[in-house]
Amino acid sequence: MSDIVINSEKLCKKYVIGHQVENVRYIALRDVLMRKLRCVWHKAKDLMHGDHVLQGDAFEEIWALRDIDFDVRRGESVGVIGRNGSGKSTLLKILSRITEPTEGRVRIRGRVLSLLEVGAGFHPELTGRENIFLNGAILGMSRAEIRRKFDEIVTFAEIEKFLDTPVKRYSSGMYVRLAFSVAAHLEPEILLVDEVLSVGDATFQSKCIAKMEGVARAGRTVLFVSHNMVAVRNLCSRALWLDRGRVLQFGDVQHVVAGYLAQSTSAHLEHHWPNRDSAPGNDSFRLHRARVSGATHGGLSQITVQTPVAIEFEYWNLVPGQRLNLSLVLWNEEGTLVFNTFPVDEPTWHGRPFPVGLFRSRCEIPPNLLNSGNHRVQLYAVRDQNSVLFVCDDALSFQVVDAREESSMWYGRWVGAIRPRLKWSTALLMPEMTKSPHQERVSVSSK
Repeated sequence: MSDIVINSEKLCKKYVIGHQVENVRYIALRDVLMRKLRCVWHKAKDLMHGDHVLQGDAFEEIWALRDIDFDVRRGESVGVIGRNGSGKSTLLKILSRITEPTEGRVRIRGRVLSLLEVGAGFHPELTGRENIFLNGAILGMSRAEIRRKFDEIVTFAEIEKFLDTPVKRYSSGMYVRLAFSVAAHLEPEILLVDEVLSVGDATFQSKCIAKMEGVARAGRTVLFVSHNMVAVRNLCSRALWLDRGRVLQFGDVQHVVAGYLAQSTSAHLEHHWPNRDSAPGNDSFRLHRARVSGATHGGLSQITVQTPVAIEFEYWNLVPGQRLNLSLVLWNEEGTLVFNTFPVDEPTWHGRPFPVGLFRSRCEIPPNLLNSGNHRVQLYAVRDQNSVLFVCDDALSFQVVDAREESSMWYGRWVGAIRPRLKWSTALLMPEMTKSPHQERVSVSSK
């Protein structure tokens, strides 16, 4: 038990949320009485089911966490995964003492640092130098400790030229780099990280991952919340899978992540929104249909690595004269970006103003390119090649399987995000001359 630094027992957290009541000046007595009766009825019904309790039309009780039990040992890295709204951030806020649990308890042994909202505590009017000292003090660093690590913090954040500039003039990337750098150079015994790697460019994200790997190798405890399954697998030894506020699985990271990905990437080969007013989008752009199909024929029952795949989107352009582009981002089951494509070579409409109407755009993926596994399509609707009108994160998903007829000496999943069948050739450049038996005898006798 002395090795356990975080112990959670029957941890629960309840929130009470409000709902908008009808905005009317006059409410009849019969409406007031009916609302009270509904309140009593909902309370009785929900108490019988043991779930959340509706309190009239104005309030609702939501259990963000229910009966969370887990232990974390000293020096262990644990990934916390789950869909949006599963309770991951609420759990870290309880562990950070930001909020108190409704029921249950959690024991924590050691100095805790929380990277939940990077940049909290920065003052926009102060310079980068002044905010390093301010934010470091807020996070619990002494003045001597900040001075000792000052140069390392500045170098990591890459803001040397702008150190004495007020942070209100920083770009969002500079702001985040400096904030993460200050927090990451504190030396806690327990580090709580909530999706801070979703910001910044790819180079900075790599530096953040390397920094957290160093923290883990130094024997400190890390709880890491992320939707990036590659980072979770690389950084963590165990994973805690939350679903609707409950622990669905807790154990070896490879096994837990595999189960999570298998559940969350079920195939959705087609979506159809016949009603334009309620379809996904906005006043400029709305979706009508999205589907994955064969490049030369209709819907597919199975997509293999040798199958040509077409991704089609039908959509309404609602603003006359705007120049539209669809940008597709393909992700694999490990959260790795496979590729991003947009219609720069489309011969008819690329660069031209779109009239109001219904359009169809089609992207063809050649065979022998995608690797086996689950894939997810993210859609961006872009105007004038620089203004994002709409983003659909889970537009489509599909599974690619191995081709049984493929003749290969390799049995199993290929490594990498793609598995292209590239053209190879081999040629003999210079044959080695073989020696005759007579030449061999002469060479031996000469010795």
